[in-house]
Amino acid sequence: MLKLKETLMKKLILALAATSLLASPAFAKDWQVKMLNKDPNNAKVHMVFSPNFLKIAPGDTVTFKAVDKGHNTTSIKGMIPQGAKPWKGPMSKDYTVKFETPGLYGYKCTPHFAMGMVGLIEVGEDRSNLEAVKKAKLVGKSKKVFAQLFDRAAGQ
Repeated sequence: MLKLKETLMKKLILALAATSLLASPAFAKDWQVKMLNKDPNNAKVHMVFSPNFLKIAPGDTVTFKAVDKGHNTTSIKGMIPQGAKPWKGPMSKDYTVKFETPGLYGYKCTPHFAMGMVGLIEVGEDRSNLEAVKKAKLVGKSKKVFAQLFDRAAGQ
């Protein structure tokens, strides 16, 4: 009788483990980030990602929507977690990125980087690469925009 209970318990544990593995992708979410010529909340601000800061879960995807033409999304060297895969989306086309590795990811629109068209994605609760991300080479207005995004990531 004891052996039967052990066998049933092992089968139950295996079944639950298999179910949780199969169910995990069902909980993944696809987030949308618009690539825009003007900020929808402030017409004086040009060349933006909206929103430019996201907190997502590992396994989620982000689709960068080419609402206005002339933009792309590219990860910034030194601004993604160690072991994470960099990306470079095409110009004027939607592009989807799946985020598996927890941490902070900085990204830019290549032609509008100096104008401050940048964003930050926090995957999971891991901010351990924040100091490394802050050391990345930034240009023009992107420095000011990232300073605000770093404050948001730090919970300020």
